[in-house]
Amino acid sequence: MPHFQRLYPLLAIAVLSLGSVSLAFSDSDDDDEHERNGGWLSPRADVAPVYNSIYAEECGACHMAYQPGLLPANAWAQIMNPAALTDHYGDDASLSEALRAELAAYLTDNASDFSSRTRSRAFAVSLDSGDNSGESLPRISTTAYFVRKHDELSPRMVKDNPEVGSFSQCNRCHQGATKGIYNEDQVRIPGYGRWED
Repeated sequence: MPHFQRLYPLLAIAVLSLGSVSLAFSDSDDDDEHERNGGWLSPRADVAPVYNSIYAEECGACHMAYQPGLLPANAWAQIMNPAALTDHYGDDASLSEALRAELAAYLTDNASDFSSRTRSRAFAVSLDSGDNSGESLPRISTTAYFVRKHDELSPRMVKDNPEVGSFSQCNRCHQGATKGIYNEDQVRIPGYGRWED
């Protein structure tokens, strides 16, 4: 009988631990008024966040510093080509050769085709791997994966919405975009509220 008496405290600790974990998970429900990700468990980044401060500062001065995991390496190489930077989606984004090479290396080394994260891998396989020479530069918003994930949104919610403007403004609707978090639970479309898929 003494052997069983020693097991009672361990059994009580196990039951209390399971109860605590169950409480943490039950705190996350689908109520519209409940902030799902404001609870005890933080969401994991779907795409590795930007960790290069020079890239974040240089590119983030004009637009959101897109995570390298949103495009494959060949697309970043096209975007960071010196000639392409002189007409970077309609703007002159020319850089010194040293800075351009440093940023290009960061982007291509951390591109979607080198990522282990599922969402990044989806971007890697959804862009035509052919060279875009003579064509417009690759766009995250035209990848098959992006188009499929945003196909239910009407133009009035994004392009015609003065608080958003275009699909390239990820951080306007995805509250955690700058941290690499793109899950649907954190989508709040300005003027429309929480997105329910």
